[in-house]
Amino acid sequence: MPPTPRARRTRISPIAIACRLAVYILTTWGTLALLASGTFPGAQFVTLGLALFTMIPIVAFAVWRGWPFYPGAAFRLLVVRPFWYTQLLLPLVSAAGLLGLILGAPFGAALLVGRILAGTMLAAATVLLVLGYLGTRRLVVRRVDAEVPDLPPEFDGLRIVQLSDLHIGPHTNRRFLERVVNAARSLEPDIIAVTGDLIDDRAEDVAVYARALGSLEAPLGVFMIPGNHDVYAGWDEVEESLRDAQLGTVLVNEVELVQRGGATLALIGTGDPAGGARGTSRAAPDVERALSRVPARATTIAFAHNPALWPALAARGVALTLSGHTHWGQFALPKLGWSLASPFLQHAMGAHTEKGSLLYISPGTGYWGIPFRLGAPPEVTLVTLRRGEAAVARVHPARRVRRGRAA
Repeated sequence: MPPTPRARRTRISPIAIACRLAVYILTTWGTLALLASGTFPGAQFVTLGLALFTMIPIVAFAVWRGWPFYPGAAFRLLVVRPFWYTQLLLPLVSAAGLLGLILGAPFGAALLVGRILAGTMLAAATVLLVLGYLGTRRLVVRRVDAEVPDLPPEFDGLRIVQLSDLHIGPHTNRRFLERVVNAARSLEPDIIAVTGDLIDDRAEDVAVYARALGSLEAPLGVFMIPGNHDVYAGWDEVEESLRDAQLGTVLVNEVELVQRGGATLALIGTGDPAGGARGTSRAAPDVERALSRVPARATTIAFAHNPALWPALAARGVALTLSGHTHWGQFALPKLGWSLASPFLQHAMGAHTEKGSLLYISPGTGYWGIPFRLGAPPEVTLVTLRRGEAAVARVHPARRVRRGRAA
């Protein structure tokens, strides 16, 4: 059967993108300016000022292709975060207001109905955002018993604490990070695995990470792998900073062999798909290389930030893979097995089994963008290895962390 021609990819010109962006800005902010008109003196100028304050940063970011300076805590909290909040609220509130204008126009009450609907949407969204903010402080510990066939008895009961998606920067709450560290210590792990997205978006954030989590240690080691945000921050510089800070073992398509008695446990860390195709960069995933030094019949545990790597790992006999990346969408309905990430990813949350291999996807310990988590609380995961006849992951209910310990 002859190959079918690939569909041509339509490339959108920068001018077309700029035009669409201009229409979006005029429609959304124009609607808000109309609704605000006459509500108080200078309302339209206030709306214009808010629009400029929240739009100029993204324009500057696009022009500079990043910030030409290190954005400290004040800049991220007072400039970057308001931008994210505004971009989330803007389409919702303006759409509600526009709908109100249309519905109220036939009755001569366009502005009144528009303001009511826009105000209602703003109030509802604000309540949701406040609840989401509080959700980022609701640290939990979740225990996962991973039953692994042919697990050597020497490793039965091995405890792995998983932290993921911390996204640490100077704006990250220090008290929260202290609670994370205390919770991890209280679980008395044999191994600590930090499965990617250690930092927010700059290599300089490694210094903040080191101050916050540098005291973490475990008898068999602390292991770190790259996530997509670590790659975006410039992985070469990030990796060098992590190694210089001596925070643990950085595994990038590499293996660490753990010996107990005459048994061997192989710990492998992968690169991340954000690093490109295999061989294009050091951070690119290379499953074959990672597994090349694993001894025959050794039980293998993989740390892979992106769960999309799991099928390849499972096909090669990896017993357990610990991933993150999805954040469970930072909005989830766990009892229904659904999260905001579910429509976009084959494996978005929780535990999965395939070909005798286990996968656990952490919702993450930090957050990205704005501090918002509902149904997907920040998590410190305790994975305990158990001998079993079949691959089974038993996920226990999460428990709230109080004063550094799980309740």
